[in-house]
Amino acid sequence: MFETIRYHVKDGIAWLYLNRPDKLNAFIAQMNREVKEAIKAATFDDQVRCIVITGEGRAFCSGQDLAEVDENMDLGQVLRDHYGPMIKQIRLCEKPIVAAVNGVAAGAGFSLALACDFRLVSERASFLNAFIHVGLIPDSGNLYYLTQLVGQSKAVELSILGEKVPATDAVEMGLANRLISLDTWEQDVTAFAERLATLPTKAIGLTKRSLKAITDLSFEDYLEHEAQGQRIASLTNDHREGVLAFMEKRKPVFSGQ
Repeated sequence: MFETIRYHVKDGIAWLYLNRPDKLNAFIAQMNREVKEAIKAATFDDQVRCIVITGEGRAFCSGQDLAEVDENMDLGQVLRDHYGPMIKQIRLCEKPIVAAVNGVAAGAGFSLALACDFRLVSERASFLNAFIHVGLIPDSGNLYYLTQLVGQSKAVELSILGEKVPATDAVEMGLANRLISLDTWEQDVTAFAERLATLPTKAIGLTKRSLKAITDLSFEDYLEHEAQGQRIASLTNDHREGVLAFMEKRKPVFSGQ
């Protein structure tokens, strides 16, 4: 089905592997399309309750494959046709998405990780806003998410100086959620995803919807949005299960419904 990525679903988790290891998983147009298609498939698959994006080999994603760039290309149109739709599909997904950053995440690969809900980093992972080094601006939603995570001052530093951020620094500044040892990388990433897959999926989606609304609505409109979302959440089976489990003093078993 896919040529530049590997995709499979197991135990409620959709695993998406960027699969051009000889090119450090650099993006080509086909990979943009296939990532978008895989995220869309996971979004509408009732068996999927969590999505993990990671890279094959020693990199997460090194950004755009410059071998595919022609000096006559309209890079703005490339963003409109390929990167924008991919990032929009990720943003539209209301299931939790984890970037398991196993190595370097540079340029648009950094942007891809930023667009996810969680960033787990291995000891050999790093982030690099590499755009400045080829005379470009951060794209694929990069600054939109980066400023939310680290603030404008740090975003300016990372984007204009273009310095590499090691895994430990990424956790300290809030770019990453967890630093994971190479020795336990696969087990710990799987355990984290499995935990997300047991949580109330619809409530997670409504929480993501509310977080997005913060940047789009006035405070008064946000409070109304919040009230509507809470009404929807209160009608789910998982809410009923959560209340019942609390009353019965046991751990809830959420179904995602």
